[in-house]
Amino acid sequence: MSRILEAGTTAPDFTLNVTPDQTISLNEFKGKRVILAFYPADWSPVCSDEMALYNEILSEFRKHNAELLGISVDGYWCHTAFAKNSHLHFPLLSDFEPKGAVARKYGAYREKGGTCERALFVIDENGIITWSYLSPLGENPGADGILEALEKMPTIQHTGG
Repeated sequence: MSRILEAGTTAPDFTLNVTPDQTISLNEFKGKRVILAFYPADWSPVCSDEMALYNEILSEFRKHNAELLGISVDGYWCHTAFAKNSHLHFPLLSDFEPKGAVARKYGAYREKGGTCERALFVIDENGIITWSYLSPLGENPGADGILEALEKMPTIQHTGG
């Protein structure tokens, strides 16, 4: 298994495609919390279950001012079909070319097999990783760790202006 980035590390910025002409960059989320869910492959049974679970509790993540981004080395056409079929309401980012470049930055690329590891990262409003977890490939890590990490984060103070 890989050695993923640990809590306290600045999250490496990236820009990845969601569609052929639409990209998402991590820096677009400054001031928000971000959950990165690296996963091996669209359509695999464990990945399908994991993404369905996160989709089901998306509102819980958003209560903590957190946005969820799924990332794998599958192409954006594969992601589009998978997201549509699974009724996902969060973006799936394609770390396809150069293959696994972003996953490598996070220590979440699996050389054997050429896929992403099943790795989770919670990033705070300032771009610092506050929690990370590497799950065995065949195991759905669930959402408890993500929710616990979000709940431990200080409440965001909104000031009028």
